[in-house]
Amino acid sequence: MDVESRLKELPAWRREGDEIRRSVTAPDFPTAIRIVDAVAVQAEKLNHHPDIDIRWRTLHFALTTHDQGGLTGLDFTLAALIDAVAAEHGA
Repeated sequence: MDVESRLKELPAWRREGDEIRRSVTAPDFPTAIRIVDAVAVQAEKLNHHPDIDIRWRTLHFALTTHDQGGLTGLDFTLAALIDAVAAEHGA
């Protein structure tokens, strides 16, 4: 898989080692939690779960496929879904 090509489709994401990362700033804390909840629903559907760090209204997402030892297509699929959820919530 060509990670750099896939990242061009997801400009808010950056590669750090075997992960892709993005931070999202929500309008307020309750909205940040709603984003996390919506991402959790999508992650369960894919059976692929992000690392999420919640800092007031800023969310930090990190994606990798641990059982594959690095990045896979699932990471980029979930990244696109996270982008959509964030946009729906004004983040």
